[in-house]
Amino acid sequence: MSEFLFSGLKVLDVGTWLAGPVAATILADFGADVIKVEIPGAGDGYRILSGAPATPDADSDYMWQMDARNKRSLSLNLKTEEGMEVLLKLVRDCDVYVTNHPFPMRRALNLGYEDLKKVNPTMIYASLSAYGEEGPDRDREGFDLVAYWARTGLMDLVRDPSGKPAQSLPGMGDHPTAVALYAAIVTALLKRERSGEGSMVHTSLLANGLWAMSCIAQAGFAGGSFERYRQMRATPGFARNLYETKDGRYLQITMVRSPDEVSRMFEVLGAAYLMEDERFSTAEARWENGAALVHELQEIMINRDSDELLLTFIAAEVPVTRVGLIEETMDDPQIRINEMVVPPSDDEMDVPLIINHPLKISNVMQVGPKRAPEVGEHSDAILQELGYTHDVIGAMREKGVI
Repeated sequence: MSEFLFSGLKVLDVGTWLAGPVAATILADFGADVIKVEIPGAGDGYRILSGAPATPDADSDYMWQMDARNKRSLSLNLKTEEGMEVLLKLVRDCDVYVTNHPFPMRRALNLGYEDLKKVNPTMIYASLSAYGEEGPDRDREGFDLVAYWARTGLMDLVRDPSGKPAQSLPGMGDHPTAVALYAAIVTALLKRERSGEGSMVHTSLLANGLWAMSCIAQAGFAGGSFERYRQMRATPGFARNLYETKDGRYLQITMVRSPDEVSRMFEVLGAAYLMEDERFSTAEARWENGAALVHELQEIMINRDSDELLLTFIAAEVPVTRVGLIEETMDDPQIRINEMVVPPSDDEMDVPLIINHPLKISNVMQVGPKRAPEVGEHSDAILQELGYTHDVIGAMREKGVI
């Protein structure tokens, strides 16, 4: 028996960019044989994003290496009869089919669940969409910065009330959505193990964006109003403010609620006198005079370095955190000790550390990161496994099928 849980599981990654394909990456990390089906030539457009002007500079295609690791690549022109024949042969023998192709494309190529169910009724068909399987917007093109971040209201809710909404980072909605799709796939695999039945599973960027903000969004679906909430967020409050320090960093006060915590915080700052000020002596007074208290605390913190303040707060057990910088993450021992980043297990991978998916399961081995494939790198081997001869494969290459 193999040491990897999903060894022998055959997965087709028939999609592009992130959310759908990354669900297949997680399956590959646990041992599944994942074949990524790509357009001949350019392949998945995500391959080149690391080199875009608006991304950090590095000497590797780091995004592709992270998200396409542990897969095999088959270049296949699905607009040709021969290409569709190959795909359907793969479908006939697969366990999981993952796709985020737009619905009009699926309909045009007969690659919907009902179409492929006739070919393989026991497979798990995993569908990722921007806005959901039904409804007036189902056919609209969408990305995570639109469907997950902007459409749901997340962009509006997390901004500073005095500032403009900010764009999300690349993949910020795609990666958590991929975990959701993976969870649906694994749930369906368990159902199949118990019943022998295949399933269609699906999720969307819109659904996951709504889920991410659900603690606040649920108020609206409960018939509530956001008027007071918005007013509260726009009103200065000492425990909601970010405080700039002398070294240009920001401190976040988190859950300082009890009178004892407030008292310790003021003492740490050398501002115990504030507790004697009737404007700040009670929780109600601090609420009413939030702007004045924020001003007093900011005047103190702007004259002290964040390192000094953090050490003092930690010693006094006052829950204050410094807003981190991504550069500091590189040397954070907590991240490495917990294998949130791991070294590759492949000498050909030119990225020294790869960010891991967040799923940890005791007694379930994970495949170490291996180099992401070149476009069509494994086409010949995969086609030979399907019974195609060298001559036929050569002819398919000449015709642009692969």
